Amino acid sequence: MASFKETVDRARAAFQTGRTRSVEFRKQQLLQLKKMYEENRQTFLDAVHSDLRKPKLEATLFETGFAEKDLDFLLTRVEDCLKPQEVAPVVPQDKCFIYKDPYGVVLVMGAWNYPLQLSLIPAAGAIAAGNTVVIKPSEVAPATAAAIAKLVPQYLDKECFHVVCGGVAETTELLKQRFDYIFYTGSTGVGKIVRDAANKFLTPTTLELGGKCRLAGYLSSGKVVLGGKYDKKTKWVEPTILVDVKEDSKVMQDEVFGPILPILNYENYQDAINFINKREKPLAMYVFSKQQNVADAFLSQVSSGGATINDTLHHAANPNLPFGGVGHSGMGAYHGDYTIDTFLHKKSVLIRDFDSAADKMLAVRYPPYNDEKLKILSA
Repeated sequence: MASFKETVDRARAAFQTGRTRSVEFRKQQLLQLKKMYEENRQTFLDAVHSDLRKPKLEATLFETGFAEKDLDFLLTRVEDCLKPQEVAPVVPQDKCFIYKDPYGVVLVMGAWNYPLQLSLIPAAGAIAAGNTVVIKPSEVAPATAAAIAKLVPQYLDKECFHVVCGGVAETTELLKQRFDYIFYTGSTGVGKIVRDAANKFLTPTTLELGGKCRLAGYLSSGKVVLGGKYDKKTKWVEPTILVDVKEDSKVMQDEVFGPILPILNYENYQDAINFINKREKPLAMYVFSKQQNVADAFLSQVSSGGATINDTLHHAANPNLPFGGVGHSGMGAYHGDYTIDTFLHKKSVLIRDFDSAADKMLAVRYPPYNDEKLKILSA
């Protein structure tokens, strides 16, 4: 088994050959990824069920189906997203462009709650942008991680795209390597560790953050008025409602990955807004109201990664909307065009002809300096 350094070195050597920059290569790899989904859909569904006991409907819609639809969207957009963008020059004879360059070697670290799509959707965006990629699935979803590790090398270029598995020790060692971009989904605590590791090489990062806690810690956070039963062996939790919840209890501190709803009562919506604003900024905000002024108040006064009014989650399902956090809920965003954009460096380019009139006009910038030249350049 190759060391992490050897894996990253292979990915970097592959990137430096330039083959990932070809639009044809990127499309071909994305089509291979699509083929992997289509030919192994049941394998992935079985793995997700083994790890999390997700119902087939939920796993299909939010894991395999979500990843496939995102990939279809990328395939329709990849060519246009990569074209240099011409912008207006300051000097009329110049030509100015924004070139879109891949960063190089990208590390994508997935999370356990959506173990397939949170690993492979960012990876697909990195591929579309022309990077080589090292994928690190979550060890907390071992069956899905094993499926990704087995199948990705069977469909994608083995030199350009790699999968590594392991727990805390392996992740710690992996983060010692030099990457050109890191995309991490997981807890805020680990996100800070990832950011610290990235700082060593000034590596840009996207952090999609939340939290997790032991189930027992949640259920002891208030009075159970509905549900409350669970079975760790079968990974089953009964839909549960909690009341008399204290503001500083565990269920109010962490992102709840389960059917547990804590309820706090307030006299008016402004009190609820004030309560939210005393805490760290959330990844998403959901407001249910028939009054437009109430929804507007939450949207204008609360800073959150995203928001859905009168429903939940749906802002994250639209590829035309960026999905990401703010503050403790993360930095950066992806989905749709934004996924490709995340993994591209915007390079400013100005092109001037040697014999242009602009160069003659700007000759006054050269020494010796005098007040007349300053007047011309300041005009």
